[in-house]
Amino acid sequence: MTIDKSWTTIRRRGSSNEFWNGLQHFLQMAKPFINDRGFIKCPCRRCLNNASHQLEDLESHIFRNSFMFRYNQWIHHGEPAIANAGTMVAGPSGGLQERDEMFDVLDDIISEDADDDAVGGPSSNVQYDDLFAALRSELYPGVFSFSSLNFLVKLMHLKVLNKWTNKSFDELLKLLKLAFPKIDLVESHYEAKKLMTKMGLGYSSIHVCKNDCALFWKENSLKDTCPVCSESRWKLQSGKRAGKNVPHRVLRYFPVGPRLKRLFATSKTSKLIRWHSTGKSKDNDVMRHPVDGKSWQEFDKR
Repeated sequence: MTIDKSWTTIRRRGSSNEFWNGLQHFLQMAKPFINDRGFIKCPCRRCLNNASHQLEDLESHIFRNSFMFRYNQWIHHGEPAIANAGTMVAGPSGGLQERDEMFDVLDDIISEDADDDAVGGPSSNVQYDDLFAALRSELYPGVFSFSSLNFLVKLMHLKVLNKWTNKSFDELLKLLKLAFPKIDLVESHYEAKKLMTKMGLGYSSIHVCKNDCALFWKENSLKDTCPVCSESRWKLQSGKRAGKNVPHRVLRYFPVGPRLKRLFATSKTSKLIRWHSTGKSKDNDVMRHPVDGKSWQEFDKR
């Protein structure tokens, strides 16, 4: 008998009967596996089956923090273990299908926002709704190996690796839609970029003086000429500004704050970037890494 697990990925938990009914079924299934002390492992995104709680606390934890994505075979809660079960999930029709790798990506992205979901009410964290819609959407009817989101991410990766122009990317999307009318894809590179931005893959554009004198940023952001050399910020046609303002040069800046936040939110990289604090040598006479050196120690004191 296949267990329906589609409810575990629902974002608007407070207003979803499907999530509530699935949660109640899960609790009934897990009830016989409570230990002698009345506790059972908690599969919410905070506890990750590393902590145990009473059954009523399990219900509130899962409702508040959501169900952990990587727990596909409920071996701690009544489901028999199956080899390689971590790569399979229940599909919309109840059958098993290959688990989309983008689930783990989104799990890392939104794990830091788990507390934003209020118990008893709909999620206020709606910026991920489009991502989840694309993740649940089949790329093409009958194709389960790729979600629409997964295919788009890989397509954007190819664009970067091979230096495709935005226009060539738009033409490719048009060709795919012409050849496969039922394919679920965005209409343009602009729409694809908007979706990628919600995954934290965006950047800030800062205009630059054509002579590299200054950035049109902060106090200079509204100026039309360079504060140093007085050159125009915009490209001119016949000595006049074109109908649409086109800057001479653009600096694409990846903000440091969101990047660091993402590194710490991701389970694999967060352990690595904390190593200099948790993994340094306890023997003062041994230097295994620059973190054990005096220069690093002096830097930490500042």
